[in-house]
Amino acid sequence: MTTVVNLDGTIVSPARATVSVFDRGFLYGDSVYEVVRTYGFAPFELERHLARLARSAARLALAPRWDADRTRSELLRTLAASRGGDAPDAAAAPWNVGERSLRVIMTRGAGELGLDPALAVDPRAIVIAGPLLAPPLAAYRHGVPCRIVGVRHDAPEAADTTAKTGAHLVNVLAVAEARAAGAHEALLLDRDGFVTEGASSNVFAVRGGRVETPPLAAGILEGVTRARVIALARGAALDVREAPLRPGDLQSADEIFLTSTAREVLPVASLDGRAVGSGQVGEVTTRLHALFRAAASRGPGAE
Repeated sequence: MTTVVNLDGTIVSPARATVSVFDRGFLYGDSVYEVVRTYGFAPFELERHLARLARSAARLALAPRWDADRTRSELLRTLAASRGGDAPDAAAAPWNVGERSLRVIMTRGAGELGLDPALAVDPRAIVIAGPLLAPPLAAYRHGVPCRIVGVRHDAPEAADTTAKTGAHLVNVLAVAEARAAGAHEALLLDRDGFVTEGASSNVFAVRGGRVETPPLAAGILEGVTRARVIALARGAALDVREAPLRPGDLQSADEIFLTSTAREVLPVASLDGRAVGSGQVGEVTTRLHALFRAAASRGPGAE
């Protein structure tokens, strides 16, 4: 198989994977999720992803159908069922060939129409396992274009942007704007004009040898890969600064890179149509990606 779905403990094909139109995840984005990738067909950073899933659920007062132990076992069972059947991809980065992406989704369940969470019954638990969709090797060699979009990051007081939920309309609109301009990723600003994060990534700048990234206090998601890269950078004696960034700070950067589960450490070659630094993949970005790749190759829980 290639893509398989686990619905509440039953593994089915994508064609048979259906949920009620009354499910609150579908109606209101009333759900939480995580995306885990594999290396050597083993989930990487699984415990950190499960911990973040629990934190997201707690912030929404959502009681997941499965606890962490059951989620872990169902994820591994779904992963095993997805083995084999991959189509060849000559453009893929070699470390991504044959690997899997696993999306774990917990919804509050279905019930009578209405916003009151108490109307929900029968929470759902879903795992989707399929081939990893990651940037091609050329993106790591040459970098990707990014764009600061007009769509604004939701203010933390208006929507909990620190929980990984199914409410992603802002992100969808941001990506649409970026792609219309030929960019790989959208970078969002908050209401005060500060850089927050990518539509599905965290963003870092390198200026004068110092690695800079927006702080969690900006209302951004606590990226698992972001945290690992910060730790690797500090372990390599690099100066790391978590502090507010303006668009001008990115525009004057020597290097910019993105981090996410699927992207790892992805260099940015241009921002808003202008070359970043020399326009080539920078030394610090290259070093951090090499450190990340080494950590990934040591195994799922490597430190």
